[in-house]
Amino acid sequence: MRGVKKENLPTKICVVCGLEFSWRKKWEKSWDEVKYCSKLCRSKG
Repeated sequence: MRGVKKENLPTKICVVCGLEFSWRKKWEKSWDEVKYCSKLCRSKG
């Protein structure tokens, strides 16, 4: 994702709260498995 503008990053919808969240560097290797926008939503889901 190097050289990609923030507005062009991929996004997903959180399965718990329904909010849209963007790709983050820490999810680079596991983006396909990411379902939750935060640790709080992960604990609820």
